[in-house]
Amino acid sequence: MVVKAHPVACLGAALLLPALLTTAEACTRFVYHGADEQVITARSMDWKVDVGTNLWAFPRGMSRTGEAGANSLEWTSKYGSVIASGYDIATTDGMNEAGLVANVLWLVESAYPERDDSKPGLSLSVWAQYVLDNFATVEEAVRTLEQEKFTLVTDFVPGENRLATLHLSISDAEGDSAIIEYIDGKQVIHHDKSYQVMTNSPTYEKQLAMEEYWKQVGGTVMLPGTNRAADRFARASFYTNAIPKTDDAQKTIASVFSVINNVSVPYGISTPGQPNISSTRWKTVSDQKRKLYFFESALTPNIFWLDLKKLDFSENSGKVLKLDLGPEQQNIYSGMANGQLQEAKPFTFLGV
Repeated sequence: MVVKAHPVACLGAALLLPALLTTAEACTRFVYHGADEQVITARSMDWKVDVGTNLWAFPRGMSRTGEAGANSLEWTSKYGSVIASGYDIATTDGMNEAGLVANVLWLVESAYPERDDSKPGLSLSVWAQYVLDNFATVEEAVRTLEQEKFTLVTDFVPGENRLATLHLSISDAEGDSAIIEYIDGKQVIHHDKSYQVMTNSPTYEKQLAMEEYWKQVGGTVMLPGTNRAADRFARASFYTNAIPKTDDAQKTIASVFSVINNVSVPYGISTPGQPNISSTRWKTVSDQKRKLYFFESALTPNIFWLDLKKLDFSENSGKVLKLDLGPEQQNIYSGMANGQLQEAKPFTFLGV
């Protein structure tokens, strides 16, 4: 099911607000539409422990499998990409050479379909990478995803006794955006350029209702200030469109970082009775016009970046490159870090 943008009554949003404010999951993503056709996607990774993240550069022509056991989806990557891994078993975030960005965030309401043996399977760990490997635009990705040619399969979070429950956001160099969720076993796709902000719980339909409410209040009058997902959504929605639109790339990146910092959770924070509010571990900013992938760790706050235009993604290169970020992403890099990438054996995605 594909849902396009539609107005939501302010009264309905106001009635929903108390329920929305009880949610407590982590991570924020937003898409900035700037001057001179600039499109920039930023996200924070909030988690209670080290996510074991490293940066990887994957070339075109990689043979992939959906890592879902017998009858797994298979494909060969059409696009090279730079990604941030989770535990070096999953793609959590990244941008491909066409400027398509994919981000996975936690959504506790997720409920995936029963395994359909007539369809190939795709492990949740490979979901974002499948999109980055195969598509250049959001429209192209949505057209394929809505056909539901595979069954998405989840598994337990490493070291935890709970299944991974994620939703996926994608944005492209033209500023188009889509949110893909699985609710009650059914795929729901929200597709529209106006869908700039996503956090965690509740479902995206309810997040849009909340957005309408805060538009009526006005961000210069009042904005909620807690770390809860609903409050972070309200702040990101306001500031994403309030920061200046300039053709100065340096100032634009600074503005976008200031917004993602505003919705980040202070390191070491804990909230009594709300264990799922977690510290921001790292942030990424993807400049989809200039093909720059910025990264900042909470523990080593030096912003550095990879320039996708200066990477060899050709199938002939056959090289997988890794930027080792170290435990809790404490290895120090600054400026363009292409020269610190090292050839490495690709990690194995978590199978189910």
